[in-house]
Amino acid sequence: MDSRGGHRRNPYELTEDSPVYVISVAAQLSGLHPQTLRQYDRLGLVSPDRTAGRGRRYSARDIELLRTVQQLSQDEGINLAGIKRIIELENQVTALQQRVAELQGALEGAASAMQQREAAVHASYRRDLVPYQDVQQTSALVVWRPKRGE
Repeated sequence: MDSRGGHRRNPYELTEDSPVYVISVAAQLSGLHPQTLRQYDRLGLVSPDRTAGRGRRYSARDIELLRTVQQLSQDEGINLAGIKRIIELENQVTALQQRVAELQGALEGAASAMQQREAAVHASYRRDLVPYQDVQQTSALVVWRPKRGE
């Protein structure tokens, strides 16, 4: 598991979450000044991974997030505190969507297991028994009298 909670199959496989860009390259790719990236990191807007020497390493996802922060700030006029809240809520929605998908999978598995158990119970029924049909109750009185003399 990597520091962002994702699973890596191969440590040498590059994904959009792979922290590969130093701050100068990330600044160039995002169109921002390196000092802006440092400020966003201090504010918790975009938190890149760190090397053993504490150097920042940005992923492709981080760079996309930097562009989004800049767009929200410059084009939409949203302040940085508002942007941070938007990012938190988007992350929460993503986590909840993943949880819903997990629960749907578990529910489908449980439903399948229940159907299999139900089928096994039905298969175990004795076939010589006749199902009991509940007769509707009425207020009629039935009197049975045995025939005499026969």
